[in-house]
Amino acid sequence: MLGACSDPATVVPSPPGGDFVLPSSNGPLDTRALRGKVLLIYFGYVNCPDVCPVSIAAGAGALNTLSPAERERTRMIMISVDPERDTPAALKNYVAYFHPRMLGAVGSASDTATVARQFGAGYLRQPTRPDGSYAVDHSSQTYVVDREGRLVEMLSLGTPPEKIASAVRKLL
Repeated sequence: MLGACSDPATVVPSPPGGDFVLPSSNGPLDTRALRGKVLLIYFGYVNCPDVCPVSIAAGAGALNTLSPAERERTRMIMISVDPERDTPAALKNYVAYFHPRMLGAVGSASDTATVARQFGAGYLRQPTRPDGSYAVDHSSQTYVVDREGRLVEMLSLGTPPEKIASAVRKLL
């Protein structure tokens, strides 16, 4: 992310990605069990007022653009960066609002930090407001993982659903 501020000869390495197991409403979500599928991974949280709904809606639009056979070989996963408030059940309801084929996962604070580091995702819980609420600033990329489990692309906020679907189709 900070590569633009450094010496042009400096190459900023891409994050490695990697497998993970996190709790979901259907039990442990293990990415190794999803081999053969293209994964769209997004880090966000249920109470996000703006960035998450836009990104998740774009992912849902991409899933709707895919044929039923392509959708069967694709999964979109939202990983919560707010394990203090989000539960597997809350995530299931949240992502189902956008698309019934989306999955939600939330781990402990430690597990979340580990998986976020693997993908180069950042997040920071803001101080609690007087009303008890708080925001979590977070990365807004959607991470594209190929059928062999390799992180191959990061799509920025505002990527149109058609471009997301095209990125998936290249890997199917």
